[in-house]
Order: sequence, then structure tokens, then C-alpha cells
Amino acid sequence: MILSDRKILESIKNKEIVIEPFDPSCLGTNSYDVHLGKTLATYKDEVLDAKKHNTIDTFEIPEDGFVIMPGVLYLGVTEEYTETHNSVPFLEGKSSVGRLGIDIHATAGKGDVGFCNTWTLEISCVHPVRVYKGMPIGQLIYFAVEGDIENYYNKKQNAKYTERTTIPVESMMWKNSF
Repeated sequence: MILSDRKILESIKNKEIVIEPFDPSCLGTNSYDVHLGKTLATYKDEVLDAKKHNTIDTFEIPEDGFVIMPGVLYLGVTEEYTETHNSVPFLEGKSSVGRLGIDIHATAGKGDVGFCNTWTLEISCVHPVRVYKGMPIGQLIYFAVEGDIENYYNKKQNAKYTERTTIPVESMMWKNSF
């Protein structure tokens, strides 16, 4: 079941959902709009290796925007810091962003109960597009959880994305054993 605007507000009041900064005008019928932060990143190496730490170069989006190009993976970050303690957050691109040919995540649209951080975005496009810091980029949708939770993300020993950040975070796949 997807949480309604009233249920999202109730969850914020009860501190079961945290959104910082929170702007009531960003609350939709059953979602909350998030915005592109000021920092983008690209990987330093052309060939990425799933077993090694692939490092990134970060840069700030200029006031007059930045043109993202097809064939390049950009890591972005949301302006909003979020916490979710009683529901499963899903991040989807806004339809207006999709209609510009921008994807905001490759596969990582679902968060876990207990995720407390900004959201790193895996941005790609099919046509050159100028993007701006602060532009609406996605929407968080919250799904109710049935049953008790034993393994909150922020309490897991092997959770890789728990350090609070305001910049995009590169893949930590290399921390897995395989």
C-alpha cells in the first residue's frame, strides 16, 4: 500500500519519516518531490571494475547549469536528507524529467527501512540536456511494511551507504565478497 499525503505528514509528525529540508509545497497526493543537489560526479576510469574501488571526480553544477551527455554516467545527489523508519521509500524520476530523456537511477530506486541519508542518483540521458542544481528531479513514494522489522538498514553491520553525505557516493560493490 502506498502512503497518501496525509499518511506521509502523519509519519513526519511522528518522526517515522524525516525529510530535511521539508517544503509542504513539494508534497503530492502520494509522493514527495526531491531536488538535484549542487554536486555531480563522474568516474575517473573509463572501464569500471566491480571488484575494485572505482574512484570519482566531483564538481559543482554552475549557476547557468551543466549539460549532461549521452554515454556518460553521472552520479548526482538529492538536496534532501531523508530517514525512513516505518515504510519502504522508492525514488522515481518525475515525468517532466523523463520527458527530457533523463533517467535518475539505473537500478537503485528502492531504499530500505532504516535508510538515513541523501540519495545518490545514477543519472544518464539519451540526448544532451542542461540540468540545474535545485531542479525537481524525482519523487519519493512510501510503501507500508507488513510485519515487524528485524534488520533496519542503518543497524546492519554490512550496510555500505550509512555515512551522512551531501555529495554523490560511488559504488561500494568492491566491499562485497564474490
